[in-house]
Amino acid sequence: MFSDVSTARSRSTRRSPRFRVAAAFCVVLLASPLQVLAEPPPLPAVQSGRIERLVDFPSRHVPSRPIDVWLPIGYPAQAPYAVLYMHDGQMLFDAAITWNKQEWRVDEVAGELIKRERVRPFIVVGIWNAGDERASEYFPQRPLDWLEPAQREALLATPYGDGGRLFGAPVRSDAYLRFLVEELKPYVEAHFEVSPKRDDTFVAGSSLGALISLYALAEYPQVFGGAICMSTHWPGRVGDAPDNPVPAVFLRYIAERFPAAGAHRIWFDHGTKTLDASYADRQREVDELLRAKGYARSRWQTRTYAGAEHSETAWAARLDQPLLFLLRKPETR
Repeated sequence: MFSDVSTARSRSTRRSPRFRVAAAFCVVLLASPLQVLAEPPPLPAVQSGRIERLVDFPSRHVPSRPIDVWLPIGYPAQAPYAVLYMHDGQMLFDAAITWNKQEWRVDEVAGELIKRERVRPFIVVGIWNAGDERASEYFPQRPLDWLEPAQREALLATPYGDGGRLFGAPVRSDAYLRFLVEELKPYVEAHFEVSPKRDDTFVAGSSLGALISLYALAEYPQVFGGAICMSTHWPGRVGDAPDNPVPAVFLRYIAERFPAAGAHRIWFDHGTKTLDASYADRQREVDELLRAKGYARSRWQTRTYAGAEHSETAWAARLDQPLLFLLRKPETR
């Protein structure tokens, strides 16, 4: 049984990991160069709650990786907790150890919302990305298969960085979701005081991480009750153009595969600067599809944040809004 766990408490206490961190991965945003870390990073230092790291969590489906589980102050007194599974886990908690010195400030934002009783208690499971194979895990596989062969090959050959490619390996997003649903989720439910119910299980990410969050909700509607999709990267590649075929297959996928209204919550947003400047038109088309499926404002939100760019700092600044939308206590909705 996997049990290799390290713990980090708040920044006001001394961090003392019990086990060696065995691997390091780095985040790859479409606008940012890949940075390979020479030494395994320490556990994130947090200002609220504590981190338990699952070191080199094994999988039959995808490469092993660290999983950082954030537990709020007082855990497990308010059990059972809801669970938010978040992608790009190494970028969530501590800017001191991220490649770009930015973070989502998940512990601060979530901790404050829980403290003020604005949301029901929840934990966060931060799933580290696969470094230069990030796009291979986060690009939805079914829409990829719907591209014409020449279009698919051109997308997979998208150059990135210094002589590399955006897709560092064959696309394996279906396998990544099997890892999440069949391996990680059962482990979390067996070892933490959480609810296994769909209405208490959510997924969240940004950019390509938003695409895999959308994909998770559509492929496993019986597992996930909602998704947060921030700065969703509808172009699916580096750069966009009117003849880009990728958004069309995403629209087709949502029309054909996204769950009908009534049982799920979905949050979309974007800014207006850097990469986010290209998202508005694509998002409006997605919004029309959701309206046609019967989604009302109580179950679906799309927000535009003027002046916001494509960065962890921007996502942190508005993270409270999607958390409130998904996790607000039922009596205060």
